[in-house]
Amino acid sequence: MRMLAKYFRVLIVVLGLLTLSGVQARDLAVPESVLTFANRDIVTLRASVLGATPEVRTQRIHERLRQLNDAELAEPLAKANVTVDGRKGIVFTIGDRNIFILYEADLDPDQKHTLDESAKIVESKLKEAIAVSIETTYGDTLLKGIGKSVIASVIAVILLFLIQRATRLVLDRLQNRLSQARDDSKLRLASQLWLLIFRMAQLIMAFLWLSVAYLWGMTVLGSFPLTHPFADKLSGFLFTLLYNLGMGAVAALPGLVTVAIILFLTKAVNDVVGNVFNGVQSGTTAIPGIHRDTAGATRRIVSVLIWGFGVAVAYPYLPLAESDAFKGLSVMFGFMLTLGSAGVVTQMMSGLVLIYSRALKVGDFVSIGDVMGVVKETGVLSTKIINMRNEEVTIPNAVLVGNSIKNFTSGADEGAMVSTTVTIGYDTPWRQVEAMLVNAAERTSGLRKQPKPFVVQKALQDFYVEYELFIQLDKPLGRVRILSELHGHIQDEFNIHGVQIMSPHFVHQPKNNVVVDKENWFADPANKP
Repeated sequence: MRMLAKYFRVLIVVLGLLTLSGVQARDLAVPESVLTFANRDIVTLRASVLGATPEVRTQRIHERLRQLNDAELAEPLAKANVTVDGRKGIVFTIGDRNIFILYEADLDPDQKHTLDESAKIVESKLKEAIAVSIETTYGDTLLKGIGKSVIASVIAVILLFLIQRATRLVLDRLQNRLSQARDDSKLRLASQLWLLIFRMAQLIMAFLWLSVAYLWGMTVLGSFPLTHPFADKLSGFLFTLLYNLGMGAVAALPGLVTVAIILFLTKAVNDVVGNVFNGVQSGTTAIPGIHRDTAGATRRIVSVLIWGFGVAVAYPYLPLAESDAFKGLSVMFGFMLTLGSAGVVTQMMSGLVLIYSRALKVGDFVSIGDVMGVVKETGVLSTKIINMRNEEVTIPNAVLVGNSIKNFTSGADEGAMVSTTVTIGYDTPWRQVEAMLVNAAERTSGLRKQPKPFVVQKALQDFYVEYELFIQLDKPLGRVRILSELHGHIQDEFNIHGVQIMSPHFVHQPKNNVVVDKENWFADPANKP
């Protein structure tokens, strides 16, 4: 039992200590309360006195001040040292009435002010608040405030009216220029530029509206003693903002000048290098190792490297370059570039392979897979080809690299070489066949005089010989029409000489050659030329 009683006493002591610590914690956690009068901050109360929290103390002080009329408030404000419940303080009195007591526990420990110094500051603020409270009851003060507010409102209305008229005038003109730029399909860049100017003008006009409203609010609030603190806060915010912007601009000026110099030098170097490569591309300048056909692509690559180096050097001198926001933006941009650039890089590398291998160029007549036509444009990511139907076909460079490219123009100074095949029986002399094919080619329009058409014997089959006629075109895009005209002349030529064109499906020799007599060449509904 004694042991149990001993444990019980220990438990009671522990609970008591915990309760005491909780009470102290609650006392320390008591929130502060700001004493205000006439919309002005007087003092911040932090101590609980005789069970009254700072909030309760401020409520009681407010009640005492509200009970005083103007004559009572005009009585002298005094202060004296007192001690309450063992705490030192200074009591503030108006006439013979105690208003409140400022204790040492109410002081801000961060400001390092003594009780007397803090009391002087509180006394000054309280006198100012009392004077404002008395002044607001005067009729002339109220009338002056109303008069200033009316004048400020009239001026604000006039300014807003002028801004509205100017806004409408400027935006209408910009809208007309934007419409003109949009109507002209050749001025897409100008259209976008005018759209940017239009949006900037809208922002400027909105800023002017807000500025007038802000200044009007400052003026109206500053016209009345009671609301003057709010005007001071608005003006303080404005001047602080302008000051910070000005100081920020001044601080950023050396860095901006450095960036401008670096970018200027980068552009100068890029222009010099670009002029050199332009000379190589035009044939006026020769640089070992750089071909004329690849000079343009090399110039673009070197330009990207030069500008990349310039931006990398200028980056540390940019304002806010070391800020967390800038770093986060850089990380996000790099992450997005990493995710989205895989396919783009593949296409770009394929484009470089095509350019530097000189597999094709603009104007070449090529066959890639099931696409045949003339190269219209070669880019870093894709190549555009005009096919025989005059359709524009865009082929990714990665697809081009993965397929065989037949370039019919390569090796010829101009034009494109094409061929057509006929099969003729062994009963027709081969020299006659070759002569007839050349005659048919010479009557065909759209062919070059040099090199002249020529014929080769591709194969000797069981029942016929395969002859292939080669011709040189002036315009590769006319291949379909020219071949059709050539096939017509071949038929006419062979019909004139009574020679039968054999078929790969030939099975036996007819008694007479299968030809069309000349009098039947233009049978209905054909028309004679």
